[in-house]
Amino acid sequence: MTVTLSQQDYWELVWTSQTPDEISSSNSFEKTLHYPDHLGQGFYRSLELREGITLGISHCHLHADDVEIVSPERFHDLEYYFCLAGKTHDEQEMLEAGRYFLTGSGMAPAETCTKLADGQTISINIHIESSALQSFLGETFDFSHGKLAHLIRPNDQTYYQRYGNTTVMMQTALHQILNCPFEGSTKKAYLESKVWELTALLIHQEQQRQDVNLKPNPLNPDDIERIHHAKEILIRQLDSPPSLLDLARQVNLNDCTLKRGFRQVFGETVFGYLHNYRMEKAHQLLLAGEVNVSEASRQVGFSNRSYFAAAFRKKYGVSPSQYLRQSKNSA
Repeated sequence: MTVTLSQQDYWELVWTSQTPDEISSSNSFEKTLHYPDHLGQGFYRSLELREGITLGISHCHLHADDVEIVSPERFHDLEYYFCLAGKTHDEQEMLEAGRYFLTGSGMAPAETCTKLADGQTISINIHIESSALQSFLGETFDFSHGKLAHLIRPNDQTYYQRYGNTTVMMQTALHQILNCPFEGSTKKAYLESKVWELTALLIHQEQQRQDVNLKPNPLNPDDIERIHHAKEILIRQLDSPPSLLDLARQVNLNDCTLKRGFRQVFGETVFGYLHNYRMEKAHQLLLAGEVNVSEASRQVGFSNRSYFAAAFRKKYGVSPSQYLRQSKNSA
């Protein structure tokens, strides 16, 4: 069953479910809203880092019903949204862990977004007003023309939107946001630095995408479909992936085309993608708290627990056992 609410009704329901004590915080820039009890459990934390910049952290677990939120046509600031656990479905695609969307400023069309009752959902989203972005980047970064002009559009033009895979550097910054070790003004400064770090990574990626779009595309539609098939094979055989040559044979490509095309389509090497997917899957398993470190290591295809622990620490900054303890303590 699905519960359908307008965007306005949804936020009114959230706010009326709070008490003054529940939204109070030792930080004047931070508010925590608890999810309405009859829909699920969890919270949405909003942090006003400076004028025109808002960081949102959502951690919720729905009951049995999906929640569908219907939004009207509206003006929209630049936003990016990272899914760290769970699934959210909008009118274009299913957004799951390890994926993000980026929208520029402009007019957002009427749309429907569905939060799925499929385990806990953890996400981070950032809203940045175009004036705040321009002020931070300075006059040398001109959005009025060039490769990034599509990110800042007037109110009467539909905003730019795209989806992407979260890179290792992005995942590191997201993990640091979730585990911020500071309080007060230091916390505010630290989180803002991470917001700008993510912004820089997304802008760099956007510039690269525009450079690729300006060049002739050597991949035909059939090659692209085969490369997507190769990705699905890797995910299905996560615990025992084929070699590069075997993978190329399975999708009827030569290994050179597969390597070049995989990097072009997904922005990573074949086994760089596999490694990152394994790490993200292990992260989700430990976050859910349903398996121990050895089982998480086994499920994502690491036969050597020590190697798994070293790889996890390198990516997330803590050992998997430490992360498991942190997840259980914060639950």
